Amino acid sequence: MNLKDFTLNLTYLEGDRARTEQLYYDDLRAGFENDAFVINESCDDARVRITLTPKHPVELKSAEMIYDHYFEINEQFFANGFQSWTTSREYGRNALKLCAAEQKGLNPICKLPFARKLAGASGDYAFTHYGKELYHSFTYTYLRREDKVTLLGSLNERTGYTVFYADMKENLLVVSKDVEGARVESEYALFDFMRASGGYDEAFDAYFAEYPRKHTGRVEHMAGYTSWYNYYQDINEKIILRDLEGLKRAGDTANIFQIDDGYETMVGDWTLDKVKFPNGMTHIVDKIHAQGLKAGLWCAPFSAQYKAEIVKKHPDWLIREKNGKPSIGGIAWGGFYALDFEKEEVRAYIKDLFAMIFEEWGFDMVKLDFLYCAAMSPRNGKSRGQLMCEAMDFLRECCRDKIILGCGVPLGPAFGVVDACRIGCDAENSFKDKYYVGLTNQEVISTRNAMNNAIFRRHLNGRIFANDPDVFFLRKGGVKTAKYNDEQKRLLAAVNHIFGSVLFVSDDINEYDEKQLALLTDSYARFDGRVICAEYVREDAIRIDYVENGVAKRLTFNTVTGQYAQR
Repeated sequence: MNLKDFTLNLTYLEGDRARTEQLYYDDLRAGFENDAFVINESCDDARVRITLTPKHPVELKSAEMIYDHYFEINEQFFANGFQSWTTSREYGRNALKLCAAEQKGLNPICKLPFARKLAGASGDYAFTHYGKELYHSFTYTYLRREDKVTLLGSLNERTGYTVFYADMKENLLVVSKDVEGARVESEYALFDFMRASGGYDEAFDAYFAEYPRKHTGRVEHMAGYTSWYNYYQDINEKIILRDLEGLKRAGDTANIFQIDDGYETMVGDWTLDKVKFPNGMTHIVDKIHAQGLKAGLWCAPFSAQYKAEIVKKHPDWLIREKNGKPSIGGIAWGGFYALDFEKEEVRAYIKDLFAMIFEEWGFDMVKLDFLYCAAMSPRNGKSRGQLMCEAMDFLRECCRDKIILGCGVPLGPAFGVVDACRIGCDAENSFKDKYYVGLTNQEVISTRNAMNNAIFRRHLNGRIFANDPDVFFLRKGGVKTAKYNDEQKRLLAAVNHIFGSVLFVSDDINEYDEKQLALLTDSYARFDGRVICAEYVREDAIRIDYVENGVAKRLTFNTVTGQYAQR
């Protein structure tokens, strides 16, 4: 693939009329100029940089670079999903049709107007393309042939998301920039991406060596407890303190205790529910610290439930669509709106929230969730990617040097900002997918997809943040029964141990027998090894070759049944 051999299509508005320039590399070598802007290039075999300098403010509509690329049999294209929860894996042509998966958009049922607003709110369905033999990847991708990798990675998402498309039907590789809504008034980085080739680890080492933001270094490994998957919002002081006591049984293999959703009166209001927590949060945080653990707290700073007081009192704080209606953030809690972080009143409100969490209550870490909703539509002359990057910068400003675990966030804007990050969807309380998984979107709760993403986003772990593959389940009963057999429990624990650096359970560890406790502490331990290769061998089977403690191992498992073989 010659990085200079491309066609550039750029569409922009001139008044109310859309104009498109179609340009080739030779058109840009000496600089291209029209009555609206100048385009300059800096391209070589390893990096492409294209900048646009406007002569007057210009609103962009779309930009894409088109390359011819023949996708060979068994050549794999990696699709990095839009945000934390979105399915991310390799796709490709396969002569034996063993892994002929498609990258699915919304189920047809969810394309009905009302359903689309809810089911589609957490994904990229409104601004990317889905189709047969058409795949796309956010921020970076790679092409793999056996153990040889060619990686293409954006070095600038601050002007808009970079989306890589593999059109295997037409044999095209397209680098698209989501510039919709961007109003350009000064020099603008239209494209900036690099190529790295070699082995899998070699290519990703090269990419993150060049990436402008680095791993913060604050988190290498966390193991402990989070309350969500046994209780959901039905938590209280008694439950939290009981489960904190239970975590003592893990000894020094645990270092974090996180309180999840349910402590607040309403998402968006963030006042403490004093019926559930009569002695306040400081009382609990002190007990967590006395046990030698870091204290973590979940919140969704850009979200507000429909019935929240903040929505009633400050409707002007909500992001509005072009029709003036509030922007729907998603279906959680019966539906929620998105707060506009660009408004000074909203910024002050969110800063006060974090001051309460860190300074008044004394927490060390926050899990920040549903962050995508801050930037699902372009506004105020900014693209989605620019808005998301600025939202993440604002959160880091609020949290200062405290630990951020990102969740429900587009990964590129999170690079170098969060210390740890969820890299898959929520695990389900049952190993088997619920019936609605195939009827909704790529972000839906699924243990199968959670394991898939833990495996296929492994390259991020330790390079740019600590990967959080979500929880594993060891409990036999519990408030919310975990419908896993013993083999499925061991499998999920093994996958999280190998591929994750944030390892949580939500179980009451007081109830564990000695066998469960031994599996817990083994799973909490930092993985001492490296993954050599992981891939689908059938559409329902994954094979992982790895080395642990100097011993070569292979794990092969069925993604539907959880049956596995290890040698």
